[in-house]
This record gives sequence, structure tokens and C-alpha cells, in this order.
Amino acid sequence: TSIPVSGTMKFNPRVSSSRRKARRAHFQADSTSRAKIMSASLSKELRAKYNVRSMPIRKDDEVTVVRGLYKKREGKVIQVYRKKYVIHIERVTTDKQSGAPVPVGIHPSNVVITRLKLNKDRKAILERKNRAAAAKGEKFTETEVAEAAALD
Repeated sequence: TSIPVSGTMKFNPRVSSSRRKARRAHFQADSTSRAKIMSASLSKELRAKYNVRSMPIRKDDEVTVVRGLYKKREGKVIQVYRKKYVIHIERVTTDKQSGAPVPVGIHPSNVVITRLKLNKDRKAILERKNRAAAAKGEKFTETEVAEAAALD
């Protein structure tokens, strides 16, 4: 067996460290895998509230752009374009030559979620990912979940 040139050890021999294979897997990923890859960080307030660092992004979440040309722009997610690995945000547009506005694709890693669109499945994800409760061995109570839903 040979040791990788980068100096770091590979811990799982069944996972390839080949750049070619990693890129191939990324660009040939199915829609559900892309949904997971297209996760965005939560804002400091949401992070403190749920003890969760990031969530897969979805339509109707409210986000703030934190990197790139459209930095500090806020808006609601109007489309999650999984095929292109981008999201379209409400007032983040550019104009075509004809003057028609076109939504600008922004990668979810460049945004922060400021308000979550909660449903049953997302509440389950938050509960599963809640790190503080996992450390203590407890979960959200029904009342805490109801209060969180009432606040949103």
C-alpha cells in the first residue's frame, strides 16, 4: 500500500480519494443527493435556537447572501435549481439585453438561512441534528416544537 502524497492518512479504504471520482460523483449525483449537497448555514439566531449548524435549503426559506457580487442582499428562495446546483432568490436579478429581468443563480454555500420554512419533515431533521440534545441524550419536547412553529 502507498501513502498519499498530501501527507494526510486516508481512514476509510473503501472511499476513494481520487479527484476524478469525486468530481464524477458530484456532477452525476441524483436529485436527492443534490438536495443534501445544497445545504446552507443557519444564521446565528437560528443556530442558537435549534443547535444546528446547517440545513438543506428549500423554496420559501428566507436567506441573506454573504459572499460574491450580491453580498448583503436578502430575500426569499423562489427556486432551488438542483440541476445547476444554484438557488434563485426573490430580488436578486440581472437584466437581459431586452430589459427582461433574469434570476441570478447563487450557490447555497454563499448564503445564510435567516428564516426556515418549517414542515413535519424539517422539524424531524432539526430534532435529529440537534447537537445539544444529542450530547445530553434528550430531544425537543412537543411544546418546544409548537412554540418554534408559532414564532415563525
